[in-house]
Amino acid sequence: MARLTFRIAASICAAMIFVIPAAALPARSNAAGAPIQIGAVFPLRAVGPLARQEYRGVRIAAQLVNARGGIAGRRIELDTRELDTPAEAGLIMNLFRQRGIRLVIGAYSSELSIPTAAAAARDGLVYWEAGAVADRLTGQGLPTVFRVGANGSDLGSNSAYFTATQLAPRLRIAPAKLRVAVVSANDAYADSVAQAAIRVASLHHLMLVGHLHYALPKPNFGPVIDRLKQLHPNVIILASHIPDGVAFTRAMRVAHLRVDAFIGSTMAECVPEFGKLLGSDATGVFASDRPRGGFNPRALDPAARHVYNLLVKAWKAQTGQSQPTEEGLAGFSAAWALFHDVLPRAARSSLTVNSIVAAARAQNLPTGSLPNGAGLRFATDRSRLGQNMRAAAVIWQWQQVRHSVVVWPRTYATGHVLLSLAHT
Repeated sequence: MARLTFRIAASICAAMIFVIPAAALPARSNAAGAPIQIGAVFPLRAVGPLARQEYRGVRIAAQLVNARGGIAGRRIELDTRELDTPAEAGLIMNLFRQRGIRLVIGAYSSELSIPTAAAAARDGLVYWEAGAVADRLTGQGLPTVFRVGANGSDLGSNSAYFTATQLAPRLRIAPAKLRVAVVSANDAYADSVAQAAIRVASLHHLMLVGHLHYALPKPNFGPVIDRLKQLHPNVIILASHIPDGVAFTRAMRVAHLRVDAFIGSTMAECVPEFGKLLGSDATGVFASDRPRGGFNPRALDPAARHVYNLLVKAWKAQTGQSQPTEEGLAGFSAAWALFHDVLPRAARSSLTVNSIVAAARAQNLPTGSLPNGAGLRFATDRSRLGQNMRAAAVIWQWQQVRHSVVVWPRTYATGHVLLSLAHT
């Protein structure tokens, strides 16, 4: 989604680089038929399952494109490196540059992706984000950095827009009288989500009664919960990571803090682990995040639906799961846009940094063209340079124990908003 599930300790020396493929890589060549080497950086050991899911999505995209003949007759090969700490980013990007690699995909976590993007741009490489969502990643004005997926502003904006246009009418409260509190962790990802929620809440004249913060990695929710009880919000919008998102929800239940709706603007509230850890306490909670497998197929055009079905088949064959996870779908969709749409266009001349950047900026795919329901059109203004303006994001709701459905937007929806469950 995307974000660090736990803050990574800088325990691995930056001089030590973990290489996933054991075999020696072939020499670089621009000759027709020579493999296209693409760097891949992920915290596969440090973070674990979620980063591996995103990386699996990237690998499946490469496998499907290779099965179709590759790019202009050239196979994609991923030169994968373990990236566990921000300090390692510069060393790995420099190594890629020395090896003749000009394109890098990664890196799951905003904490890792922001310095990696900066290091890649400094070394003249194209950086392609597969999952991280902090606004600052594409807010640095770096011309060789691109992100296909939603950013924090998308998730926070959707939370406030959903509150104003869907919850307020159902609660029969005018937006100007609907009391909204925003709670966020103190890092780049959560702040980008929270600030967007506040901005859109203001645009829709919602009554913002407070913006409360907590510190990571060991938050103290007591003062936050006490303050929320004083503020009496109808709706709470939370920007968090997985452990603190679960912990905050538990703290609300224990303190008997009652609101009309609770929206987690993060992956925490919509991944299966949230339902497993909280059981019935998750029921009614909303989550603003990217799509995962199982959304309404009406969101896809026929070509994208075919590709999505290929992903489902490959995912099941490799994992035994019937649908790709959120991280897996995000990684696959980002990589598919790169491998299927951008690189073939760039390869019409030669695969250089300039041709890849030009091909990316030339993309103009309508919503529903990518296998997660997104379109593709990158922003050109410096404040969000390289951000996909047609990224996909949805609102989930937990409606039974360990069972959640998409409730908004309508094209993605597999269920309806149930406010009788949302009241907590």
